[in-house]
Amino acid sequence: MTASTSGIDMAAGVLRAGGLVALPTETVYGLGANAEDPAAVSRIFQVKGRPPSHPLIVHIGDAEPLDDWAEEVPATARLLVERFWPGPLTLVLRRGRRVPLVATGGLETVAVRVPDHPVALALLSAFGGGITAPSANRFGSVSPTTADDVRAELGDAVDFVLDGGPCRVGVESTIIDVTGEVPAVLRPGGVPCEDLEAVLGRPLAVPSTSRIRVPGQHPSHYAPRARVVLAEPEKVVAEAELAQQQGHRVGVLLPAAFADAEVKAHAVVQVPGSMAAYARGLYGFLRELDQKGCDLIVASLPAAEGLGLAIGNRLHRAAGPRNTV
Repeated sequence: MTASTSGIDMAAGVLRAGGLVALPTETVYGLGANAEDPAAVSRIFQVKGRPPSHPLIVHIGDAEPLDDWAEEVPATARLLVERFWPGPLTLVLRRGRRVPLVATGGLETVAVRVPDHPVALALLSAFGGGITAPSANRFGSVSPTTADDVRAELGDAVDFVLDGGPCRVGVESTIIDVTGEVPAVLRPGGVPCEDLEAVLGRPLAVPSTSRIRVPGQHPSHYAPRARVVLAEPEKVVAEAELAQQQGHRVGVLLPAAFADAEVKAHAVVQVPGSMAAYARGLYGFLRELDQKGCDLIVASLPAAEGLGLAIGNRLHRAAGPRNTV
């Protein structure tokens, strides 16, 4: 925790005045506003360039006030709350009256979580309310995992940046819809689905299309400036070298299994063997390759298990079509 008490108090004052605060969480940095101030919440959408139909996550300081934000909290939700909060788990519940519709994209559901970061929790305590906070970046681009990332991308559009050091998880929260009979995973994230299923004692549903709009569901999301191309792990080197020969400035996310391979490319980032380390570094790697002038990034999807599922989801969307509105 690097933020001072005075900095936290200043940030709380900015929120009370209707301003925007960039705050650290264990996942990524968020662009925060008073969740009960429709004008402040609307400004989040304006600064990010985010479609108003895309709901935001409400962050609260602990589980006790959950009933103030949700109309009903089923037993399944309380079980997950007891085990995984604070932490990178977001629950989709029926919207309580305290939540303005602008924060939910007009939906009668609300996404809520308790972040596991001392600075975020200190701010929530000092502020005394809920904070809506999507990632503190332009809509669709790479999420920020340091305060410097936020400043570089949003600059003066943010009223106050609260520096809490690098984010330790590095990918966004897992989102689970608990409004139906069977809990459904709407976005893989910092809590592996296997851990959730172990606690629930049943498999999670995986809807083919989300009937509830949630963050991170746009076809192109988490995307660097460079175009991202996905290849099978054993084909990454060949794909990268072919693209380099064709005149691209190629960046490579080199799988750990091929660490000894020599790659003819503009820039190479060696991917960690640990999925936790990979998740923590993923967005930084993409930013690094952008900063090195790459116009194309070749990567592969890790095994779709544990945090690998979340990493693969982010890479898949980073490689999505850029012309989709």
